[in-house]
Amino acid sequence: MNDGSERDLVDDLAERYGIAPEYYDIWGQRHVASAESKRAILRAMGLRVGTAEDLRRELAACVDAPWRRACDPVMVQRTDVGPRSWSFRMPAEESETQQVRISWEVRDEGGALRQSGEAGPGPIPAEVRTVDGRRHVRFELPVPVELPHGYYSLTARGITPSQLVEGVLCLILTPGQCYVPTEISEGRRIWGLALQVYALRSARNWGVGDFSDLGRFVEWAAKDLGAGIVGVNPLHALKNTRPSCISPYSPDSRLYLNVIYLDVERIPEYAESAAAQRLMGNSAVSSRLEALRKGEMVDYDQVYTLKRAVLEALFATFLEWHLANPSRGRRASTERGLAFERFVRGEGDLLETFAVFQALSEELRREYPDTSAWQEWPEQYRHPQSEAVAAFRKSHEKAVQFHQYLQWVAAQQLGEVAQRARALGMPIGLYYDLAVGCDRSGSEAWGFQNVLALDANSGAPPDPFAPAGQDWGLPPINPISLRADGYRIFIAVLRNTLRYGGALRLDHVMALFRLFWIPRGQPASTGAYVRYPAEDLLGILALESVRHQTMVVGEDLGTVPDEVRAGLAAARVLSYRVLYFERGRAGEWKAPGAYPAQAVAVVGTHDLPTLAGFWAAEDIEVRSRLGCYQHEEARLQALADRQRDKTALLAALRVEGLLPDGLPEDPAAERELPVELFLAVHAFLGRSTSWIVLASLEDVQGEMAQINVPGTVDEHPNWARKAAVPLEALPVNPRARRLAELMRTLRPPR
Repeated sequence: MNDGSERDLVDDLAERYGIAPEYYDIWGQRHVASAESKRAILRAMGLRVGTAEDLRRELAACVDAPWRRACDPVMVQRTDVGPRSWSFRMPAEESETQQVRISWEVRDEGGALRQSGEAGPGPIPAEVRTVDGRRHVRFELPVPVELPHGYYSLTARGITPSQLVEGVLCLILTPGQCYVPTEISEGRRIWGLALQVYALRSARNWGVGDFSDLGRFVEWAAKDLGAGIVGVNPLHALKNTRPSCISPYSPDSRLYLNVIYLDVERIPEYAESAAAQRLMGNSAVSSRLEALRKGEMVDYDQVYTLKRAVLEALFATFLEWHLANPSRGRRASTERGLAFERFVRGEGDLLETFAVFQALSEELRREYPDTSAWQEWPEQYRHPQSEAVAAFRKSHEKAVQFHQYLQWVAAQQLGEVAQRARALGMPIGLYYDLAVGCDRSGSEAWGFQNVLALDANSGAPPDPFAPAGQDWGLPPINPISLRADGYRIFIAVLRNTLRYGGALRLDHVMALFRLFWIPRGQPASTGAYVRYPAEDLLGILALESVRHQTMVVGEDLGTVPDEVRAGLAAARVLSYRVLYFERGRAGEWKAPGAYPAQAVAVVGTHDLPTLAGFWAAEDIEVRSRLGCYQHEEARLQALADRQRDKTALLAALRVEGLLPDGLPEDPAAERELPVELFLAVHAFLGRSTSWIVLASLEDVQGEMAQINVPGTVDEHPNWARKAAVPLEALPVNPRARRLAELMRTLRPPR
């Protein structure tokens, strides 16, 4: 331990807790983390660092912590790597050490005994340390071999004539790489479409795209276009209240689905519910529904309010006909009721906590209308394991069951879409997006507050995209607490997202290695990187990917160290390559041959302009109207830079022989993007060796408006704009047909 100056103590403690002392930004400039930032981040991790004595106590606790438990909480072991050992610690005087016996047994997830063994008497200690004035010894034992990939519980007992010490190690055995379909890794190239589900416009939905719309879109993409993959925005649970609770990247919970996407009329109880039929037969409701359909923006509050009223009626019917029926003397009276109970049992505590939170938050909102976050609730309700919460759960059973019911029918509807994609022969099918974090006021944060650093925000350092840096407002996971908890939240989030899938995109995948922490309330410039156990996280990711037969894509944009790209590539996590950012040192556009094979190639993202908007510089004009440029010269410089970018893109197309005939003399000077150039740009990507190419629905429809303008909340209609073309008109959309013909040539179907 360092007993030097207070600054040395801070540096030592920060290093032990994974706070990087410095980082290099995207321009290669070195940034050193200040002592103040380190202290703030350590405080967010739950440490007391106010005085030098506090620092010394925390350092001593950090050093001694492993010795206070017999086994580490978790060990992740790749089965394709050489043999490793696990540690067992116990107090033992020197005279007792030769009498120590260590027995152990390994049980799988089902509780079945898989292996057992014993060491001793007198195994040789690997290390000796005095803790709390008592001699402790550490022994190393070999990791059990010849076990399949999976999760195991290793229970160990250390015995001497005077004592018995027990410990439990969560042993996770993983493959070295994520799943990739053989036909893709052997050379097949896939193309598909990406869309925002909420934006789907149709004659039958209730003012927001729903799972039935998504199913029809998948059907069209597969049958008419020959697409092999359909990408969607994160479908995580949201509060669905504007303006701050509609971003799919700031979810209430990543564990469960946003029920605003439910097709209410497809739920079986809809036909059985007289109350729902009366409600929908009301002329005022019909007029309201028609207005929601015709609106140019998704009115989340109104749509959810209307759906919620009908869903409550459906749940009442479900209770009456399918679930609780005391007169019949049993809980579930039908197969549908039994199916619901199986779902609830299978989801276990995760769904229970989620549903209790939803019911409790609604009840407390009625009692305390000005309360919006669980941190403001009465103290007795702020932790899911409290006696008050247990009492609420018991007294509000139907309210909790209602939210479990909603997740059950949502899982059914989305699962049907995924099954249909597979039945249509799509080689990948649905491609989901997983947000990097959750809203600190939501149910995931309430349920996992033991592993979240609620007094810090995650974000990114300055880069050309965000010169002031980015603060996403999402609490980061504390890597120390994450490991101590056996990686439970990481495993749960992966499982609950991968189960629908053909591919999964991890937003800001660099968070597996390091994440930029910003002390809450401070500017992004005060942030520092915190290291994460990447080898463990990649191993778990590979295990769940292989189990679910789902590819993994890592959104690796921004400041990405070479070792991060190398680690992701070795784990067979696909890179995410955006045309706008694929430039050489002189700003020239990289040729298709320069794109990596193990990648998804796209034109842009939800945070970037559409292709038509890029060509018209619409994004620059929008940012100008929003006051994002400090002076007129900055706006004019942005416009000049855009003209150079357009000219350089035309030059890149010309080199590839893709520049269409019949263009104006100076196409870069034109505001409108011709359909021929739209096709040429996608042909440019289609020629790459990247395994997957995605075209966005916004680009297919030639839309100008950007989905989300980073750094804005209610200044711009983020996450609310509907598609320009209704779902019913897509089959006759000429741009889509021409794109499909082009991609069938460049990426022929099997």
